[in-house]
Amino acid sequence: MKALSLCLVLGALALPLASQATVPADLLKAAQAEGAVNSVGMPDSWANWKDTWQDLHSQFGLAHMDTDMSSAEELAKFAAEASDASADIGDVGHAFGPLAVQKGLAQPYKPTHWEAIPAWAKDQDGNWMLAYTGTIAFMINKDLVPNPPKSWADLRTGKYKVTVGNVGVASQANNGVLAAAIAGGGNEKNLKPAFDLFADLAKQGRLSLTDPSLANLEKGEVAVAVLWDFNALNYRDKIDPSRFLVVIPSDGSVISGYTTIINKYAKHPNAAKLAREYILSDAGQINLARGYARPIRSDVVLPEDVKAKMLPAEQYAAAKPVSDFDAWSEAGKALPRLWQENVMIYQP
Repeated sequence: MKALSLCLVLGALALPLASQATVPADLLKAAQAEGAVNSVGMPDSWANWKDTWQDLHSQFGLAHMDTDMSSAEELAKFAAEASDASADIGDVGHAFGPLAVQKGLAQPYKPTHWEAIPAWAKDQDGNWMLAYTGTIAFMINKDLVPNPPKSWADLRTGKYKVTVGNVGVASQANNGVLAAAIAGGGNEKNLKPAFDLFADLAKQGRLSLTDPSLANLEKGEVAVAVLWDFNALNYRDKIDPSRFLVVIPSDGSVISGYTTIINKYAKHPNAAKLAREYILSDAGQINLARGYARPIRSDVVLPEDVKAKMLPAEQYAAAKPVSDFDAWSEAGKALPRLWQENVMIYQP
């Protein structure tokens, strides 16, 4: 017990308030006994998960391993492995949180800062809660695109290819479709404006199927990518800030977020709960902000150097949060089929 108390005190000195110092002692003890946490869809390069995993190792002694995959793939893995689980926790798009509950794949845990999370951003039982939000943006390679698009409407008249990623599978790509729909006067129940836009690009031979990954962007294989702002800004600065432009489309975008899902069958459930606890702490929220993601907790004071990394607030004037979560959840289920029927049918 003395060692545990000392660990908590040292944590309070070494980290911002509301990080290790607020972790329930019984949870800390149980998590450290498990010794490891295995994640899916939480790679180092996404929203600066790297710093959080390093902190969990250095401050709590947890070993970590991640397998990168999309939101849909994460839930499919949880379901397929069941009690033979190799993953303890995943990070999925907002629409996949309720879906995980419906499928019986999540286990609840309300972190210390539960009350600081907005009601719209959490499940009342603690099965899911957003840790951060992002807004759909364009990442533009200025070497390939001399006249960078500022809006979705601009995409129709360009001479470059546009990649939106794996629609129907990846939450980022799905939200790219929703953002285009919103810009065209649609919403969660009406994705037709987005289908019309991407079908037009496909007919022109300008819809690229290249994965908008860091590696492909660096190799110059992507002209315009539809990405979360935090990914686009991160990739830009990792490759060459002078080579890429990141903009929020002026005619509309969508603001959404990501939630941790603790696998119902987790082999290290307490370590997964400790990870969630840390992610929602001041230190964990600042780590996410260092990865350009916007923390869900508005009461966290960001360092000045972190605030300076963000895009100007005025760029977000036409960005809207998801307003009908039930409708968007249903649309997400139908999106793989609708994308094939309305867009990919025109792809050469």
